[in-house]
Amino acid sequence: MKTTILSIAMMLITVLTYAQDKNKKMTFDVNGKCAMCKERIENAALNVKGVKYAVWDIPSHQLSIIMDERKTDAMKIKTAIVEVGHDTKELKATDEAYNSVHPCCLYREDNSDDGVHHKM
Repeated sequence: MKTTILSIAMMLITVLTYAQDKNKKMTFDVNGKCAMCKERIENAALNVKGVKYAVWDIPSHQLSIIMDERKTDAMKIKTAIVEVGHDTKELKATDEAYNSVHPCCLYREDNSDDGVHHKM
């Protein structure tokens, strides 16, 4: 009887510990320039199943996310971002995806912060 109760208690502790570690915070670089880029990048990240929070900072080019590690991983998020035309350190957008963004959002030749001058 003691063994059964101890086994159940250990399984319960394991399940509770696993459930608490499901959300992970991450930050990584994503290239872009303006508020239109910000919306595009954040929407791409948020459309990945398991991403609960995504905010891209224009000056620092940092995307901060909270994701459920049981449903997604960083590479899935980065893949979604490059598909809408924005490079990360690990993945580069195809020329077709990059050229599909608004002309003011083209950052490869001019990586300046255009967020102050170009709001949505």
